Amino acid sequence: MRGDNGKPRLDRLDNAILVALAQDARISITDLAVRIGLSKSPTQARLKRLETQGVIKGYRALLDPIRLGLDHVAFVEVRLSETREAALEAFNAAVRGVPQVEQAHMIAGRYDYLLKVRTRNMADYRHVLGEVISNLPYVDATSTFVAMEAVKEVMLPDIGTDDLT
Repeated sequence: MRGDNGKPRLDRLDNAILVALAQDARISITDLAVRIGLSKSPTQARLKRLETQGVIKGYRALLDPIRLGLDHVAFVEVRLSETREAALEAFNAAVRGVPQVEQAHMIAGRYDYLLKVRTRNMADYRHVLGEVISNLPYVDATSTFVAMEAVKEVMLPDIGTDDLT
């Protein structure tokens, strides 16, 4: 079932499933059913539908980067030398292949992209910036902001389920 905008139409129970899975993707179907107030079979059917519709893209382990020694975070503004579609596609494809880039967003403003880059330390970051990011297709200029502390990192935006959690 699709809405007017072509996106899947989600009801209160679908949203409750999404919130529960965002908090604990390893929750059993039985516990999930209890949590959202349905029996097991309809909960499984809803979960399967959310997966089939692509609302749920997959399941992952949430790793602690600090415990893994990856506590250096930098946000890098990237300006491209040109922004024709071929240049954007080439940059997008190349940046997807850089493991230290956690996020890459095309932005409006003085720069074209904002990257979140995670490394072990400043020396590693300097290497990634100088040898990898600066050599991506069409990169003209970069500007770096080093994060001192993560104050808030949310994996699931508010989907209007305040009364469900």
